[in-house]
Amino acid sequence: MSYYVDDYLPDLGPDDADITSHDAYTTGVPHATFNRLRTDDPVHWTDEADGSGFWSILRYDDALAVSHDVETFTSTKGIRLEEMDEEETKARLTMMELDPPEHTRYRRLVNKGFTRRTVESYEEEIRQLAVEVIEAALPKGEFDFVHEIAEQLPMRMLGRLLGTSDEDGHRLVAWGDALLGNTDPDFTDTPVDLTDTEAYRMVPFRSPASIQIFSYAQEQAADRRACPRDDIITKLLAPMADGKRLTDLEFNNFFTLLVAAGNDTTRYTMTHALWSMMNNPALWEAWQANPDLTPTAVEEVLRTSSVTMHFRRTATRDIELRGKTIRAGDKVVIWFPSANHDPEAFDRPYRYDLGRERNDHMAFGRNGPHLCLGAWLARMEVRLVFEQLMKRVDRFEPAGPIDHLRSNFIAGIKKLPVRVV
Repeated sequence: MSYYVDDYLPDLGPDDADITSHDAYTTGVPHATFNRLRTDDPVHWTDEADGSGFWSILRYDDALAVSHDVETFTSTKGIRLEEMDEEETKARLTMMELDPPEHTRYRRLVNKGFTRRTVESYEEEIRQLAVEVIEAALPKGEFDFVHEIAEQLPMRMLGRLLGTSDEDGHRLVAWGDALLGNTDPDFTDTPVDLTDTEAYRMVPFRSPASIQIFSYAQEQAADRRACPRDDIITKLLAPMADGKRLTDLEFNNFFTLLVAAGNDTTRYTMTHALWSMMNNPALWEAWQANPDLTPTAVEEVLRTSSVTMHFRRTATRDIELRGKTIRAGDKVVIWFPSANHDPEAFDRPYRYDLGRERNDHMAFGRNGPHLCLGAWLARMEVRLVFEQLMKRVDRFEPAGPIDHLRSNFIAGIKKLPVRVV
């Protein structure tokens, strides 16, 4: 039995998509456009109607180099295409918009809760949550995989880490959707490019959901100050290595970042994986018949999903890259779906190979200073969900059309109707 399928995405989309447009991603990532740019113009300049323009970094080696060179390519001006003035940047600051050593100082507050060793200690708890979620969904026969399974496990595990309840988890998910889906009318009444969000420019993602999260965060902080617990919120309130504590604003922004990142990306990774396997049933059959494939299969799930599509940096000095002159102050955008499908880095990049041996993908940033804090947790959640599904389900079939997130930042399938066989 083969462990792979070639051309797992037979439709790569248009080759002339406007990669800045959120609407360009409502039918999936326009891989054909990224392929063309990566081949013909791998350091590509794009003009913006409402911005200063930016350089796209499309090849794996360049993406890796830019990610690691924090002195030349800083995060302190923002990590998305959106441009913020100094006042907005300061008001919305998280560790994502910091370079080392400041980034490292913030990260140390919670880093121990997300190390590989610590995450491994959660395995039995996560497995039990996965079983509960799956066994509640499967008897329905037909359901939305996103809502019934992919959303539930990360939400409930995030609640365990934060020290919040499952009931509150539903609110956290809705708020997180409004943040990362801040360009999608299904998730927010104030999509940033379709409505006037000037009133929210001083809060994360220019989203009114941030205000609700701030209020909730302060309620939780007051509770932990009165009764500290062994959870992330208590850790965020503790002194840093230099003895300083987070201000209320810093705490609110850090908490908001955890809510935004702690559910959506893992949910969309699981969903993309199942969607790919429904389109290519041989993948499900091969993985189900060969559980030893799981470690490499999970990495292939992460590579092919590339849920976080870009991170932006800003050049601090003039620099030459592949014959192009990047000027100090220019926006420089790393496109992870392109880097993760670069044929110079991955043999047959559009082969979905569950046994792929060399798979140094950049789904989590690839060992740079901004390596995703939840990388090991996401891996484990994906692994345990599919392990449990494959014990119980011969296969899934599509039960209706899917919906993609309207976003140039997050590649998400927000609705995936399935039928259990």
